[in-house]
Amino acid sequence: MIFKPADILIPKGIENEKWSVVACDQYTSEPEYWKKAAEIAAGSPSTLNIIFPEVYLGGPGGDERIKGINKTMNEYLSSGLFEELKNSLVYVERTLSNGKIRRGIIGALDLEEYDFSKDSQSKIRATEGTIIERIPPRQKIRVNAPLELPHIMMLIDDRELSVVEPLKQKKDGFRKLYDFELMLGGGHLTGYEITPGARDEVLSAIEKLEDRSVFDKKYNADGKGVLVFAAGDGNHSLATAKTCWNEIKKGLTEAEAESHLARYALVELENIHDEALEFEPIQRVLFDVQPENLLAALFEYYPGASYDNNGGQKIRYVYGSKSGEIYIKNGPSNLPVGTLQIFLDDYLAQNGGRIDYIHGDNVVRRLTENKNTIGFMVDPMEKNQLFETVIKDGALPRKTFSMGEAADKRYYFECKRIK
Repeated sequence: MIFKPADILIPKGIENEKWSVVACDQYTSEPEYWKKAAEIAAGSPSTLNIIFPEVYLGGPGGDERIKGINKTMNEYLSSGLFEELKNSLVYVERTLSNGKIRRGIIGALDLEEYDFSKDSQSKIRATEGTIIERIPPRQKIRVNAPLELPHIMMLIDDRELSVVEPLKQKKDGFRKLYDFELMLGGGHLTGYEITPGARDEVLSAIEKLEDRSVFDKKYNADGKGVLVFAAGDGNHSLATAKTCWNEIKKGLTEAEAESHLARYALVELENIHDEALEFEPIQRVLFDVQPENLLAALFEYYPGASYDNNGGQKIRYVYGSKSGEIYIKNGPSNLPVGTLQIFLDDYLAQNGGRIDYIHGDNVVRRLTENKNTIGFMVDPMEKNQLFETVIKDGALPRKTFSMGEAADKRYYFECKRIK
């Protein structure tokens, strides 16, 4: 099985509000957030003590922090802190900051079925381009760790709502594992142990998503590898797990590799069609450029570009008091943001300038009031476009979309042994 039950560890007899903290790759420019989290968690077992917040990555004392993480993980394991749910899946409901409830399933992915290269044809793929330089520092954190904690959110394109959604009606028959408010505005988290019967139904429904005929009918993608799972959040964490596994398996026999704990990564599985799951566009602002020259270069780069609506991909621009729309026919990417990014990468490499990735059109407009600055804005990506684009184009350009605000990212709770 590509997605399977796992021996999941959950803490017992502690204050869950102090245990659970947000994904380590959030608030990377806000050390004050992590200071507040430390104040809340002080004196109690907490996932904050066994993760490496990326706000501190590259700072002084990194090696000592990693040693402390590994030491604390071993202490938590030996102290009887965890209850182990053998061969289990966990159903989770997360109440977000806007009041909507996002639903998911905690289980394990087979890293042998995952390839994060751009043109991957594997059943598990990255949605955004993986920056290889980001893996080694994360690998250093994981390589000697006995535990993993998932903030990875994997997506399935389940238009029939057959995998996650039926569990909502069955949860009253499940054992409730936790039910509490998350710290620092994270909303509410509830988890249930899925019964064996419901677990088998989940796995059977996932198998149907792997069916070649169903895949071809859905995407009209003859000749392309079947895509079942796409990393929505935590691309680089999953890539790090894969990189570590590739090193570990070099010293294993085939039989040992089959059941090794590090072969499987704990993730939360979500349906891209969950109504609470919202894709927000990430816009582009370029600094230290001449807007008129850049626009002229764009039209030269894409002969199919027009200021008039020619039915092509729409990209909005703004600089100073000027704004408008550009339509590009026959763009090289399935998404307008991909077509735009290909041009911007080439233009900046040849002409210089600086690019930043911005949330919110109003912020773009404010920034582009300054001289030598231009902003580009695209509409939100349709949910059905994500899988189709990854299948046809490969991994998307960096900063294509965001799955909600920082406070709504996954909070750590469950753990799994990897040693």
